[in-house]
Amino acid sequence: MQQKSKLFLQALKYSIPHLGKCMQRQHVNHCNFADHYYNRIKLKKYHLTKCLQNKPRISELARNIPSRNFSCKEFLPIKQENKKSLSENMDAFEKVRTKLETQPQEEYEIINAEIKHGGFVYYQEGCCLVRSKDEEDTDNYEVLFNLEELKLDQPFIDCIRVAPDEKYVAAKIRTEDSEASTCVVVKLSDQPVMEASFPNVSSFEWVKDEEDEDVLFYTFQRNLRCHDVYRATFGDNRRNERFYTEKDPSFFVFLYLTKDSRFLTMNIMNKTTSEVWLIDGMSPWDPPVLIQKRIHGVLYYVEHRDDELYILTNVGEPTEFKLMRTAADTPAIMNWDLFFTMKRNTKVVDLDMFKDHCVLFLKHSNLLYVNVIGLADDSVRSLKLPPWACGFIMDTNSDPKNCPFQLCSPIRPPKYYTYKFAEGKLFEETGHEDPITKTSRVLRIEAKSKDGKLVPMTIFHKTDSEDLQKKPLLVHVYGAYGMDLKMNFRPERRVLVDDGWILAYCHVRGGGELGLQWHADGRLTKKLNGLADLEACIKTLHGQGFSQPSLTTLTAFSAGGVLVGALCNSNPELLRAVTLEAPFLDVLNTMMDTTLPLTLEELEEWGNPSSDEKHKNYIKRYCPYQNIKPQHYPSIHITAYENDERVPLKGIVNYTEKLKEAIVEHAKDTGEGYQAPNIILDIQPGGNHVIEDSHKKITAQIKFLYEELGLDSTSVFENLKKYLKF
Repeated sequence: MQQKSKLFLQALKYSIPHLGKCMQRQHVNHCNFADHYYNRIKLKKYHLTKCLQNKPRISELARNIPSRNFSCKEFLPIKQENKKSLSENMDAFEKVRTKLETQPQEEYEIINAEIKHGGFVYYQEGCCLVRSKDEEDTDNYEVLFNLEELKLDQPFIDCIRVAPDEKYVAAKIRTEDSEASTCVVVKLSDQPVMEASFPNVSSFEWVKDEEDEDVLFYTFQRNLRCHDVYRATFGDNRRNERFYTEKDPSFFVFLYLTKDSRFLTMNIMNKTTSEVWLIDGMSPWDPPVLIQKRIHGVLYYVEHRDDELYILTNVGEPTEFKLMRTAADTPAIMNWDLFFTMKRNTKVVDLDMFKDHCVLFLKHSNLLYVNVIGLADDSVRSLKLPPWACGFIMDTNSDPKNCPFQLCSPIRPPKYYTYKFAEGKLFEETGHEDPITKTSRVLRIEAKSKDGKLVPMTIFHKTDSEDLQKKPLLVHVYGAYGMDLKMNFRPERRVLVDDGWILAYCHVRGGGELGLQWHADGRLTKKLNGLADLEACIKTLHGQGFSQPSLTTLTAFSAGGVLVGALCNSNPELLRAVTLEAPFLDVLNTMMDTTLPLTLEELEEWGNPSSDEKHKNYIKRYCPYQNIKPQHYPSIHITAYENDERVPLKGIVNYTEKLKEAIVEHAKDTGEGYQAPNIILDIQPGGNHVIEDSHKKITAQIKFLYEELGLDSTSVFENLKKYLKF
């Protein structure tokens, strides 16, 4: 059975760049979107592997390419306070940064995208696609393709698929400064050779036809949209033909191969509705079979086992995900039988199918669970996972006896767990125990929003911290597209906690932490619920003794910028400083511009202000750009990307200019002694949306926060050298 580097919902939700302005982005050493969940992070006591040492790093690119910075203080005649301590702090920062740039990573090894098939492991080594017979012996490998042949700037492998009989391997290749990709097909022989290449491929999968010929299905991406599906064969019977075109511009297409490889599913989706077609994995030239025609508001995803389809869907009441099943030859909705229902306030993170078991990865009331369903007897075993865990990392696996996965948190690197079906037990990886488990605390509390809704929060701080009211606080928020707030391991967050900071993650409405209804209650004409939730969370934190407004900072990226920008307009006194990355700040003008690639796909989230006056007036109430006014604002650091297609730079620049004008006007009315906020716009080159592991961005944001709060940053940058890669 072919190994796949993505699992069910992770593949469908995170691998698709069309789910909005929220997509997750990782370093060169990670796959894009879903794929980065399946790379492994191991605790090591030696330097980086040769692969990472030989590979140019994004931090090097960031240091060598100039950026443009604008500060509001450049425009204001402000009487400055004594800056001696900050100047000394700057000197310390520069000295430590010099050290960081010359020291290799010593503790954590991040392994590239890889896939197992047959007796080989396929992965990237340096600038080459390679394979080896021994997963642990990475020094002995066969080079299959040199990425430099594509003449791209700093290319990396985003995803790998191997043909069923191992005659071919396909790899999607991207660069750090662009979302464009190239899929290369390599013929595996004594002398591997590139058989073909296809531009702008998003998802792709192999199947084998009745004559044992390998067929590659792939989706073509144009202007961030995937509407076309192609199928191609190689060798003597070479062909490449368009198989399907989606005509509704608000939908996109994504391919997923069921875990048993029996069916290739063609998923046609927008953010609230889906339609799935089955392509026979043994007869791919036959017409596809429609499972159920799209019904507005109905989402469903499909897996297969023993001639039965297992369907995760929100059909029926309540409109949360539930598991149903039907015979593969009678797939229509009237034949779906309810198989398993979720508890209230439950988010389905993923589903994995095995020979005799179905495993559901769940988040219930802000805690993680694994439910193991016995398919022979319909038994259910629910396992509550350690309270420190905040996120799953799914592992590729074809072993029918075991279900491996990893758990992580923002301050703790991933740790392996394996559920063994025969024993009916969950086994934890033994060995090194991360000291953060003893030196920090994780708390889960709730804030009451103004309509009475309880909003969950996850809080981290040092165990031995005294007088938490005097500690700096960094609040995280997202609240859009039904996606969870990112809580994967981030070294810089770990370092902040070690340095005495409190981290608070606010799971506001509009996100997906409590299920589909949680998202529905924070989108369209309920978007202000998310703002009310964020305000309640910060006030609750202060009320319970976690920091104070003068030490409170707020961070967000992409669509999370909507709530942050709105809070800066409505309640700026709650905050001291804000950091934003590729923020969505001009909702109204963006959603009225239908020439932008994602506007039509975003209508289900934000509304249609062009044709619906109710939507237009509602967006005007919270849109950050529309509500800027002369008043005191927190200091704001914005990182933007020059050719970002998801969040146009124009909207960010317009927001910054309007904000600076409002601050100048407020300063004139206030008088000479007014201490104006520092507004920094850092425009980075490139066409990507978010570069999560950029050393330049990380250090700039931390430096900004420490300066704004008047804190000594020496120790935090000393500690960063343990984690950041240079």
